[in-house]
This record gives sequence, structure tokens and C-alpha cells, in this order.
Amino acid sequence: MLAVGPVAIAAWMFPRFARLALDAPTMGAGARILHRITRIYAAIGVLVPVFGIATGAGMGILGSTWLIVSMILTALAAALLIALILPNQTRVLRALDAGEDTPRDLAPDSITRRLGMLTGVFNLLWVIVVVLMIYRPGSTTGVGL
Repeated sequence: MLAVGPVAIAAWMFPRFARLALDAPTMGAGARILHRITRIYAAIGVLVPVFGIATGAGMGILGSTWLIVSMILTALAAALLIALILPNQTRVLRALDAGEDTPRDLAPDSITRRLGMLTGVFNLLWVIVVVLMIYRPGSTTGVGL
């Protein structure tokens, strides 16, 4: 979870800083830093499922429904981050750097609104995974249902 927390927070904060940068270009530095944090911790976050699968295999629980659901949600969150969040952050930063007129659907303000929604879904997926990892429904270890 040490790798997931920073990427979740940085991705969540990026749209706000990008909107501030639209009004005050000096605020663009904050958006750039948040994008860098998101990018770096996304790469580090690849290790989370690797260690999770190794731990699950060691415990003999890879067939547990709650773990399978967690892995699917983790894959969805990763796909959302890689396919939509990071590219849109890059588009916003390029548009802010260019300072040129862009088509309405590519304008930084419309992209930041979409990013706000996407990061909300991304973080919701992680909350569900965390709850599943802690509560472990159906677990035979005495925790969960």
C-alpha cells in the first residue's frame, strides 16, 4: 500500500492544481510535480500485485473469491491509470505549456473535469480493494464473514 497511496493522492490532486494553473501559470509547477509523482509511483505500483500474488500463493489462498475480485479491481485501476489518467495529465500539461487555443473537447479545463471523475473512480477501486484485503470475506483465518 506504500506505493498505492502516493499515486492515489497525487492523481486526485492533479486536476485541482491544473485548474489553478489555467488561471495563474505559476501554479503549473504544482501540477507538474503531481504528474511526476503519479508517473513514478505508477511504475513502482506494478510491484504491489506481484507481491500480492506471491503472498497469496504462499498462503495458499489464490483461489479465494475476495482475492480474485481484488486482483480484477487492481487490474481495472491500473488500466484506468495507464490508459486514461496519465495520458490526460500529459495532455493538460502540454496544453498549459503551449498556451494556444485548443478545441473545446481538448481544452485543459474540460480535460481536468474528466480527470476529476476518472481519479474518483480510480480511488474508489482502491478503497474497495483495501476493504477486501482487510475484511477478507469468506476467510478461514477468523477475520471476515
